[in-house]
Amino acid sequence: MPKTVVAEGKTTNEAIANGLKELGVSKDKVDIKVLENEEKRSFFSILTPRVVKVELTLKENVKETTNVEQKEIVKTKELKELDQKEVSIATKNIEEFLKDFLSNFKNTTYDITSDREFIHININGEDSSKLIGYRGDVLNSLQTILNSIASKGCESKIRITLNIADYRQKREKSLEDLAEKIAKTVMKTGKSVTLEPMMAYERKIIHNELQKNNAIRTYSIGEEPYRKVVIAKNK
Repeated sequence: MPKTVVAEGKTTNEAIANGLKELGVSKDKVDIKVLENEEKRSFFSILTPRVVKVELTLKENVKETTNVEQKEIVKTKELKELDQKEVSIATKNIEEFLKDFLSNFKNTTYDITSDREFIHININGEDSSKLIGYRGDVLNSLQTILNSIASKGCESKIRITLNIADYRQKREKSLEDLAEKIAKTVMKTGKSVTLEPMMAYERKIIHNELQKNNAIRTYSIGEEPYRKVVIAKNK
């Protein structure tokens, strides 16, 4: 029996794109049927979010993306090595900012290290948890700011990672546990589960954690910053 999925989006094109990502094929490999058009909206529905539903059915002799192919999609690309002279400039920029910025927080310290690809910043101390925010939103915003500050006077792209009170490790562990828990539910029920919107590095943790499970496949849908991971059963 041909594989069929129902996908949603704010527009017909977005819904089709989400369905194609779920199947892992191009548009010419499917038959498309619009189930709910964005133009057909009643007066009473104008205050509700616009949702378009489409049904995509694989044409005969076409296979959806396998779990092995999915692994290749989420495989990390090798990053260009940082220029050590510019690492020194970036480190000085970061230190000048943090010395002033962290003076507003009680007993909070930092350390800066680097490897071939990243400059790593760790912040710890009594008030450091105030810099994390809900699901790391403050931490991620601060990392973006530090990345801009670090790049001042540098010609090449400077890449930094920011960790506060070991938040990254704790978040990674909780996401791995979540992925395994949802995967078990999906295998039991056969129904796919869409997670809440996550940042790219968090989605990658989910993908990587479930790569080893051949009964499960993962893919992302939506646009940033509301992009989500879907965990589905392999068929």
